[in-house]
Amino acid sequence: MTEAAKTTVHNHALILDNRQNLTMTGVTDVAGFDEQTINVSTDFGGLVIKGTKLHINKLSLETGEVSVDGNITSLQYLNSGATKQKGFVSKLLK
Repeated sequence: MTEAAKTTVHNHALILDNRQNLTMTGVTDVAGFDEQTINVSTDFGGLVIKGTKLHINKLSLETGEVSVDGNITSLQYLNSGATKQKGFVSKLLK
C-alpha cells in the first residue's frame, strides 16, 4: 500500500431516521457487535452505537457503508483525532 493510500481520510456521515434506521459512510472497520452495542471505527475515531434489537443490514468495508436497524438510543464517538490535536495545541500554548 502506498503512503498516500494510508493517509487518505474518508468522508464520514451519519443519517439517523426515527431513531430506528442508521446509515453511515466512512466506516473503516467493525470491531464488534451484538443486539445492544455496535462498535465501528472511522478515520475520525471509534463510534459506539447503543440500543436494543440492533441488526447490521448492510456492511461494505470496501465502500465504508454500514446500515443498522433497531431501537437506537445512543451514538458516542471515542478517540477523536481532533481531541488529540486540541490537547497538543493546548500544551503548546501553556
